[in-house]
Amino acid sequence: MEKPNWVEIKKIYDSVQAELLRGLLEAQGMQVLLSQEGAARAIGINVGAMGDTQLLVRSEDEAAARELLSRYESGDLENSLPD
Repeated sequence: MEKPNWVEIKKIYDSVQAELLRGLLEAQGMQVLLSQEGAARAIGINVGAMGDTQLLVRSEDEAAARELLSRYESGDLENSLPD
């Protein structure tokens, strides 16, 4: 079995936002990894270069994930929710 290739689709500087985006992508059936510098995570740094979190998806999900994030950031997903 071949290991999946992971691609970074976004850098995030807010751990709450990172978890929200992970949930959004996982709700669409995508596998998601959040990666942060080990020392930063241990110390609790969430600002600056050491505070960034990489949002990664499998390479085969990259296009769909980027499209979904684009729709989310533009507010387009709000228009597609049921009343």
